[in-house]
Amino acid sequence: MEKKVLSVRAFFEENEKGFQMESVNDILDSPLPISVPDIHRPGLALTGFMQNFLNERIQVLGETEILYLNTGDGDEQRGAIENILSVPLVCIIVTRKLEIPAALVEISIARGVPLFRTTMLTTPFIQEVTKHLGDVFAPTETMHGTFLDVYGVGLLFTGQSGMGKSEIALDLIERGHRLVADDTVHVTRIAEDVLIGRGHEHLQHFMEIRGIGIINVQDLFGIRAVRVQKRLEVVVNLKQWNAKKDWERQGLEEGFTQVLDVDIPHVTVPLFPGKNITVISEVIAMNQMLKVYGINAAERFNHMVIDQMESRERTKHYLRYDTE
Repeated sequence: MEKKVLSVRAFFEENEKGFQMESVNDILDSPLPISVPDIHRPGLALTGFMQNFLNERIQVLGETEILYLNTGDGDEQRGAIENILSVPLVCIIVTRKLEIPAALVEISIARGVPLFRTTMLTTPFIQEVTKHLGDVFAPTETMHGTFLDVYGVGLLFTGQSGMGKSEIALDLIERGHRLVADDTVHVTRIAEDVLIGRGHEHLQHFMEIRGIGIINVQDLFGIRAVRVQKRLEVVVNLKQWNAKKDWERQGLEEGFTQVLDVDIPHVTVPLFPGKNITVISEVIAMNQMLKVYGINAAERFNHMVIDQMESRERTKHYLRYDTE
């Protein structure tokens, strides 16, 4: 997977208003791009301790760092600033709209390092930027399929073109379920085991129905029939019925498929004329919710059968020696 990078110029222009930032030295092009979602506060580096100085991160100077710079005389202040600017930096952001030492502005211009200032408090600013960069650098994958919210469960329907994924989605929407994306689904891993699916920004909630053409689900069924994103919880693979194939009938062996290194429950559903795939889809969603709550119908049925067999054997053994 190719490593993502974000230019400082793009970061500033996209978030200038949202993060209440201003450019102090009018430099937007940085020696280093933003390549990690983490933030660094260079307190120790200002004192001269440069070991483990994370220069590839955005450097944030809060009230503590600015107070430290202002405690020294001119030479000490300049020396502290030159410590952190002795290596290439992504950019420096001063929080709380604090007054910036003239030496910091001067040296940042000389080294070509963007210097920004925000009115936000330090901790909230770091939290917001970290969350934003986490979304930017989150692993993503584009999948072909139709993604719906069925009873609160994110079902991604996959299968060969022409299997009827969009038609199934249309039937589910008519029954009150919600469309997330059709044809192209962008999946993002936002946590270790959490995947979020979204539609293409230009396609929005349009669908292609063979024989009809392009329709807009939101216009036809209203805002309640669509949603912007949803957690991906089950992949439903549609396949043509084959009488010779041994299809799963008990559900004891749960299938999984890997999406962005996350194991997602996988169900294969055979299709043949007359099969009510809409109701089956609803059952898949409800069954997944039961499993989340620790209720597995297949395992419960298997245990019941085993218990009955063991009970029958115990009764048979007892009666064998009861000759009275």
